[in-house]
Amino acid sequence: MRTVDFDYYLPPELIAQTPLEPRDRSRLMLLDRRDGSVEHRTFPEITGFLRAGDVMVFNDSRVIPARLEGREVDSGVKLEVLLLRQLEPGLWETLAKPAKRVKPGARIEIIGVNGNRPGVRITAEAISAGEGGTRLIRFSDEARLPELGKIPLPPYIHLPLKDPERYQTVYARMDGSAAAPTAGLHFTPELLGDIQSKGVRCLFVTLHIGLDTFRPVREDNPLEHPIHREYGVVSREVAEELSRAKAEGRRIICVGTTAVRLLEAAAQTGISGGVPPFSGWVDLFIVPGHRFRMADVLITNFHLPRSTLLMLVSAFAGSDLINQAYREAIARQYRFYSFGDAMLVI
Repeated sequence: MRTVDFDYYLPPELIAQTPLEPRDRSRLMLLDRRDGSVEHRTFPEITGFLRAGDVMVFNDSRVIPARLEGREVDSGVKLEVLLLRQLEPGLWETLAKPAKRVKPGARIEIIGVNGNRPGVRITAEAISAGEGGTRLIRFSDEARLPELGKIPLPPYIHLPLKDPERYQTVYARMDGSAAAPTAGLHFTPELLGDIQSKGVRCLFVTLHIGLDTFRPVREDNPLEHPIHREYGVVSREVAEELSRAKAEGRRIICVGTTAVRLLEAAAQTGISGGVPPFSGWVDLFIVPGHRFRMADVLITNFHLPRSTLLMLVSAFAGSDLINQAYREAIARQYRFYSFGDAMLVI
C-alpha cells in the first residue's frame, strides 16, 4: 500500500465553494458493495434505502469560532491562530501563522478577526512549539475567545460564507470542532423527520474534528503518517442501543467518516460484537485491511486526494470501487468536498 494509490486529479471547478439551498438539494451517489454497482440519485432519495430497525449515527460536534487574529506584543507582527483542540482549561493546541514568529515564550494579544470586537482584548503566551506550525498557547481569558474568533472554513474554500450556520449541521450542539462533520450538512429537520418516520433510530455521538481532516499524507507509506488525536464521546445510553442493534442484526448507518472512526475506536476497547461507553482521545487510522466492527453503511462526501478520509472510505468500500466511483463523479461533474455532493455506500 502506497500513498500514491489514493491520489487523483480533480478539476478545480468541481470544488464546491458555496452550499446549496436547501441543504438536501445535493446529489447522491449510491455504491453497492455487493455487486459493485453505481447509481445516481438526489439526497432526499436516501430514505428509499433505509428500513425500519436501522440505526443512524450522527456526529453532533459543533464548529467553534476557532480562527483568531492577533499580534506579537514585542514586535507588533500580525498573527493568525487557529484553535485545534483544548488540552486543559486555558491551554490549546493551535496552528499559528507565521509560525516562526511564535516561539516559546512569545506574548500575543488577541484582537479579533478583522477587528470585529475592538473593545475586547485578551493576552496569550506560547508555551511550546510542535511540528507543522502547531503551538501550545495559554490564553488569559478563555471564556472570551468566542467573542473574538470566526468560524474557520477549509483552505480550499475561497468565497466568504454569508451565513456561518451553513457550516454547521442542523443538529450540532457540542462545541469543540475546527471543521464540520460535512456528511451531516445535507440533512434538514424535515428530512430527519422523514427518516425517523420510517422506523429508523437516530443516535448522536461526539467527535471533535481537528487539523488532520485537511492535512494530506506526505509519507510514501501511509502507515508512517502521524495522525492527530481527536476527542470523542459515546454515551452509555447510545452504546447500549448500538450493541443491542448489532446483536439483533440491525444495520448501523454512520453519517460521516468521523462517526465511523469514533465507533470503530470505541469498539476496539470493548467486547466483541458491541461497543462500550467511551470518552477519550481517538487516534485510530483506518486504512484498507481494517476489519469494521460497527459500521454497516456509510454516508460520506467526496474527499481530498491523499487524505486519511479517502483511505478510510477505500477501506470500507474497497479501493477499486472507490476509484471507479470517483472517476464517474468527475465525469458527471459532481460537486466535491465540504459543500459538495454525497455518497451512500451500502
